[in-house]
Amino acid sequence: MLNNVLAFSTLVSIWFSLLASLITLYGAIRFWIKHSKKIVSITPLKRYPTITIVVPAHNEELVIAKTTKGILDLNYPASKIEVLLYADNCQDKTAVEMQRAVDMPEYKYRNVQIIKRQGSGGKAGVLNDALEIAQGEYICVYDADALPEQNALYFLVKKVLENPSRYMATFGRNKTRNARQNFLTRCINQEVIVSQRIQHVGVWNLFKIGRIPGTNFIINTEYVRSIGGWQQGALTEDTEISFRIMEDGYLIALAYNSEAFEQEPEHLRDYYYQRLRWAKGNYQVVINNFKHLFDRSNWRVKLETFYLTCIFFWFNLAVVLSDIIFFVDLGCVVIRFFNPKMSIIFAMDSNLLLMQLLLINWLLMILLYVTQINLALATQYGQATSDQIWLALGSYFTYSQLFIAISIQAVCSVIGDKIFKRDGNKWVKTKRFAD
Repeated sequence: MLNNVLAFSTLVSIWFSLLASLITLYGAIRFWIKHSKKIVSITPLKRYPTITIVVPAHNEELVIAKTTKGILDLNYPASKIEVLLYADNCQDKTAVEMQRAVDMPEYKYRNVQIIKRQGSGGKAGVLNDALEIAQGEYICVYDADALPEQNALYFLVKKVLENPSRYMATFGRNKTRNARQNFLTRCINQEVIVSQRIQHVGVWNLFKIGRIPGTNFIINTEYVRSIGGWQQGALTEDTEISFRIMEDGYLIALAYNSEAFEQEPEHLRDYYYQRLRWAKGNYQVVINNFKHLFDRSNWRVKLETFYLTCIFFWFNLAVVLSDIIFFVDLGCVVIRFFNPKMSIIFAMDSNLLLMQLLLINWLLMILLYVTQINLALATQYGQATSDQIWLALGSYFTYSQLFIAISIQAVCSVIGDKIFKRDGNKWVKTKRFAD
């Protein structure tokens, strides 16, 4: 009896997760059909607010010079840009590489400060230090490995000027710089494209809910000061401040034409520690904001809290249980070759319908996974190839299952931090590569 109840609960949970994915996919398709007919042009803005660009860099000597030059070459009036480059607790030549880029003749008169920082708080600590001295009306953040496209800042500002009193922040899209390096980076590239071109776009189009990414966004400086800055030491300071913006009734708008190119981990160990940090940070934010499901917060906060709670807890648990059921039943089938009396635990002969539904569910999950990836790839020039179809199928059985394992460890770690009152906010540096 218990095994059938467990199987049926898993079945229903996966149906809900499929429904949520289909709703998001519908929103994204509507968005791209509408915007595919628009011709994008670079025309003068009605005004050019002053922007303070902040670049937190911890031991980033391999990539920081290229990123610095990309920022200084942005298509935005140079007199309206202040650049704060932070060499944060560096033990390498990050500051030297920053200076080498800034000293180039074409940047001689640019407003750039190189700050060697010795402090705590991680990236949030750097952003809070920058907040104290920033002169810009908006703060723009680029990670050390995030190379902005020439018009990235232009599109961010253009979007925020559509409704500056309501749009407290705007964010763009991020793309993978080293997508073709190996199997791992190819899978990461597909994940990034789906999250940027399906999930973010679909949620914004349907509900006007935006989520600040770690890089390639601008936010109103005075607003950040009014809420006391970024949460010091947070593992995912971007998600945390997104909730605070929504709680105050403002929007985080999507500037879909703004793009930056990030360098992704090329080795499994680096990927593991990066995603474990992200997962832990997201779990912490969801737990801290769970109370909004029951208070008088606005509907966007409640919907975002419910959605993330489902994604990180309910749906992840359903997938884990689905995998357990699949492998247990597969083991039973193998044993039956040697012992015909062996019963299939989660799909007994008396409940053939449940077994069929579980199989259909599993096939639907694979189909939706591959469909989402290929629809996302179709919206980005040069990505929709036959190789990507097979890669998507292969990544379902390998790459996506790895994320489930990371999520389980993240949950256990967060719970352990709470029980034993330990500091679990340890930042592991993602290894960079020269490109």
